[in-house]
Amino acid sequence: MNRSVNSVDGLSALLERQQQAVVGAGTVSAEVRRERIQQVINMVVAEHKSLVAAMAEDFGGRAESFSLMNDVLGSLGSLKHARDHLEGWLAPQSRTPFAPYDQLGAQAQVMYQPKGSVGIIGTWNAPLFTLLSPLACVLGAGNRAILKPSEITPRTAQAIADAVARHLDPEVVGVVTGGAEVGAVFSAQPFDHLMFTGSTEVGKKIMRAAAENLVPVTLELGGKSPAILSRSADLEESCKRLTLAKGANGGQLCVSPDLLYVPADQLESVIDNLKTLFSGFYPNITDNPDVVPVVNEQHLSRIEGYIEDARIAGARIESSHDDSQVSDVNRRRPLRLVIDPPKQCRIMQEEIFGPALVLLPYDDIADVIQDINSRSNPLALYYFGQDKAELEQVLSQTLSGGVSVNDALIHAAMHEAPFGGVGASGMGHYHGYEGFLEFSHMRTVFTAPEYDPRGEWGMLPPYHDGFQAMMEAQVTAD
Repeated sequence: MNRSVNSVDGLSALLERQQQAVVGAGTVSAEVRRERIQQVINMVVAEHKSLVAAMAEDFGGRAESFSLMNDVLGSLGSLKHARDHLEGWLAPQSRTPFAPYDQLGAQAQVMYQPKGSVGIIGTWNAPLFTLLSPLACVLGAGNRAILKPSEITPRTAQAIADAVARHLDPEVVGVVTGGAEVGAVFSAQPFDHLMFTGSTEVGKKIMRAAAENLVPVTLELGGKSPAILSRSADLEESCKRLTLAKGANGGQLCVSPDLLYVPADQLESVIDNLKTLFSGFYPNITDNPDVVPVVNEQHLSRIEGYIEDARIAGARIESSHDDSQVSDVNRRRPLRLVIDPPKQCRIMQEEIFGPALVLLPYDDIADVIQDINSRSNPLALYYFGQDKAELEQVLSQTLSGGVSVNDALIHAAMHEAPFGGVGASGMGHYHGYEGFLEFSHMRTVFTAPEYDPRGEWGMLPPYHDGFQAMMEAQVTAD
């Protein structure tokens, strides 16, 4: 039986077993890959109730319907997409040999081979999805994997470990459980690739540890994702979609908008709309099962500290609900709007990852672009408006992992398109074909022609007197 591993020796032994199995099996067929992915799909379907119940308990009351939508159905979508598109992904790509070999019958192709054993470190805010969505691409590329669930959601981590134990071969997919010390050891293992989802600061530690073994990494990090409300936008509809985005998972998503740039003359209307819409979607907070609690007291204290720091610095704070809707007995909170805080405030520097949104009034879109570019590249950027020239200006003059136009969060849910960050928000991609490429070794295979004309061309040693002149004659700008 595949039991979860929580020791250094057990982890190392499991990795060694997987890597030996990779060597023994070689490149596995599309049929084998589909079968492995299907086994994970079957596991999720069979175990989804226990997984959802564990997530609800870890969050202190996350609605099971949200966990079904976000983690269970999100994971199944990624797995099924990989399963159903393998044939097209696996086909080697022909490439044209360089002259004169292209005229002599030479052939070349790029083939896609498994890298080996991939380590996947998930995060707590989407504890199933951040493991199984990349796993779809990992298995699609023919690899094996060891999963490390987040210790911040320990019941979910154990539920995942138990589910894998009941359904999967440990030499194909294994699970390692444990705290930060196990995570540190995990990232220092000689995997053939390492995938991490989490904060930028931890991502730096993961990359340093992986560098000791020259392990390639895919980092899906975060940052302060901005949203721009254009003067050309439908104000009420845009506020509705932003409100829904901030309410999703209690704002605890890596692509949740942190900053909203608002035309200065529309600021009060935007504040009123956001508050009204949020209170409409969530009429009460304290006992509302649709409101996802902040995951634990430590994270709640961090978010409340950001807001209080901004308040002390002179920022205006607005709330979707009055104080009677806030209870100390649970961690559900209304949407707080922090209006134009000083730049030195912590909420302007750190990712919020909770039910708060910074509103920044502006007069000129050029100032918005300059402010966005003054920060590290975000994981997501959102534009609300109908001005195509302005949108093109924003897209061409900023850099982010991905973009949604006239909505938020949606691009990250696409199985057909790559998802990942840039710069401080990460590196590499998963989802779809680009995820398959990410976890594949692209191997060039050149097949030489039978006839080799280099001797009669005077290109073999000992070189004749005119050889250098032959080479010089080809140094052209054409």
